[in-house]
Amino acid sequence: MKIVVTGSSGQVGSYLVEHFSKDHDVTGLDNRQCPYPDAAKFTKAVDIAKERDLSRFLKNADWVIHCAAQVSVERAMKDPLFDAENNVIGTVNLLWNSFRHEARNFLHVSSAAVYGDPIRVPLGEDHPTNPLSPYGISKLCGEKYVMAFATAYGLSVSVVRPFNIYSGRADPKSPYSGVVTKFISRAAEGKPLLIEGDGKQTRDFVHISDVVKLMSLIVKKPNMSLGRIFNCGTGKGSTILELAELVQSLSKKKVEIKHIAPRQGDIKQSRADISAARDLLGYAPGTELREGIGELMR
Repeated sequence: MKIVVTGSSGQVGSYLVEHFSKDHDVTGLDNRQCPYPDAAKFTKAVDIAKERDLSRFLKNADWVIHCAAQVSVERAMKDPLFDAENNVIGTVNLLWNSFRHEARNFLHVSSAAVYGDPIRVPLGEDHPTNPLSPYGISKLCGEKYVMAFATAYGLSVSVVRPFNIYSGRADPKSPYSGVVTKFISRAAEGKPLLIEGDGKQTRDFVHISDVVKLMSLIVKKPNMSLGRIFNCGTGKGSTILELAELVQSLSKKKVEIKHIAPRQGDIKQSRADISAARDLLGYAPGTELREGIGELMR
């Protein structure tokens, strides 16, 4: 199969390029230099939000997997125009090129941020979408465009909503890194693990291998996945305090856990309902949190 992966220099896209290139003809697209050698050799320098003609990449592609995005909630709050240009205009341009150049299937990587503050947990795909930030709004807008292209132009589409992804490729130096990366980085330096509030907030932490697993199942089973939205998580919730205690127990250095002021507007409970992916695709997450964290701390 011919597979095009956007955002191939990023956390998710780079792993997908490496995975699919073992058996398929893969091209990665990104406007940043790829730091991962095995993905870099398949990556072309392209800004999908600005380059109007992508025919040389997308012509007759079997799958376009759209990972490219501005992923920082904080940056979206400070610069919503930049966020919209990347997450909305980039998505629309890619969809339009996919249709024009006869790409067969389009897989859009969205975010659990589209849900906003949950009114019930676990969150199924039918949960109301009320995003709390420009980032969440732009990701939901991208989803709406994807589904509109399916209706208006007959493009075959699927959407994945990942929850809290963690991997060895999240940048610990970035102020926008997830809590897993921040805790592990601070533990390696012997610094206290800082918990905002009481630490009873729950999150569904999903290892990158399980994210790749779900997307691979979608590609393998298009008849079961097209036109559908799938949550990507573990179906299990872990508190931030439990995460801190796990990192503390696995750390080679003695680290403290400290509570600081709660973050304003922080979501208290978040956990994915993964029954749709399980029942339709046979998805079963295989990496437990202790195993995944231990792997990152070796």
